Amino acid sequence: MHPSHRIPALMLLGTGSNVGKSLLVAGLCRLFADRGLKVRPFKPQNMSNNAAATAQGEIGRAQALQARAARIAPDVDMNPVLLKPESDRGSQIILQGRVAGHLSSGDFSRRGDFLPKVLESFERLSDGADLILVEGAGSPAETNLRARDIANLGFARAAGVPAILVGDIDRGGVIASLVGSHAVLDAEDRAMIRGFAINRFRGDVGLFTPALDTITRATGWPSLGVVPWFADAARLPAEDGLDLIRGAPARDGALKIAVPVLPGIANFDDLDPLKLEPGVELVFIGPGTPLPGDAALVILPGSKTTLRDLARLREEGWDIDILAHRRRGGHVLGLCGGYQMLGKTVRDPLGLEGPAGAAPGLGLLDIETELTPDKTVREVAVAHPESGTAGRAYEIHLGVSDGPDRARAPFRVDGRSEGARSADGRVVGTYLHGVLTSDPLRRAWLENLAGKPLAEGEAYEPAVEAALDRLAGHLERHLDIDAILALARSRS
Repeated sequence: MHPSHRIPALMLLGTGSNVGKSLLVAGLCRLFADRGLKVRPFKPQNMSNNAAATAQGEIGRAQALQARAARIAPDVDMNPVLLKPESDRGSQIILQGRVAGHLSSGDFSRRGDFLPKVLESFERLSDGADLILVEGAGSPAETNLRARDIANLGFARAAGVPAILVGDIDRGGVIASLVGSHAVLDAEDRAMIRGFAINRFRGDVGLFTPALDTITRATGWPSLGVVPWFADAARLPAEDGLDLIRGAPARDGALKIAVPVLPGIANFDDLDPLKLEPGVELVFIGPGTPLPGDAALVILPGSKTTLRDLARLREEGWDIDILAHRRRGGHVLGLCGGYQMLGKTVRDPLGLEGPAGAAPGLGLLDIETELTPDKTVREVAVAHPESGTAGRAYEIHLGVSDGPDRARAPFRVDGRSEGARSADGRVVGTYLHGVLTSDPLRRAWLENLAGKPLAEGEAYEPAVEAALDRLAGHLERHLDIDAILALARSRS
């Protein structure tokens, strides 16, 4: 028997995407870590363009948050398969932290080939752990994908990990989604699920008690609790792009920052620190809506498909809006793929992010970019000489950008210049992600942008820590934690 077979583990499955699995795992990681357990998060397969850099490569940012909740460093074994969508029909494969090719929708049956690597990562992660909390992906009831599944019950059965099924009542139809999942699963898969939980309940929980009995009678699964809506989830990095609509509310006299939302948007949690600033109104602009003329700053965030998103930006007419904003004296910030779009040209001669080709950029920075096969993934120390501030950041990108505006680089990274800036300083581009999490750097930059002192907001990192602590307490009050731990320990 392999040592990992003796490690308690539990998998949280969902009746669908965005039911709150990621935050539930994060909260349970913090809860059990605070009980003195060496807990490790694990997600066999994630599909997201929101990635984090680790010492060994990249993983989904949700797993990085879960590692933080568990008070440990993130590791590529926590998310051995990361699929980064490049179009509606294909994804880049990140296998144990490194690029390992591309997967088209027609090749999705190949995902089963990754199971040995997934189990290898799980075994390594188990070494020295007291508990592993596994997050599923989407829904296990997608029976058309079951044969080669490695993300849900395919993994659970291969690794012998019991599971619970989470339903999101805020969407409506939670009884049908739980009972329906039971109905379409085969007997062996059903047997892996040992209970259910309800997430995001609003109102009097007592009114839902008869429904819990209904679900248990129909499925045989016991209820492990009903988790009320957790408002402080807004203080934690978003799980996926469905949460982007949650900006910072309008405030009188606030500095308005506009963000056009493009299909390939990546690492959008770069913007989360701005949501905690009382002097900032952060607005996300969707298709068919012009950029607001009264914005002080337009941010072009990261992109997994720079050329495709650059074309979409033009289709929406946002290029015209950005150029008009620039003529009015507005500021523009480009992050990673957004930085590349600000230059004169973006070239992808090898077709690394889609069909090979090139396109003119917005021409707001005098740089040119060529995408190259060597991917940069690293954590860095960053300094902002203009404000005399410093912080931590990370890079995840393909390509090299160079040109005259690089001589006015806004940042220093490990002794080298990083990024580019226009001659008047109103257009800035950088490959750095997470740079806005530095409170002194972010506030100095915002006050320079506003031309006046701004009301001081919350310190970002302590706010995230406090939210994780409150989440753990919230789950402890509303879930049967002893039963959950007993299920994890029932693994054999």
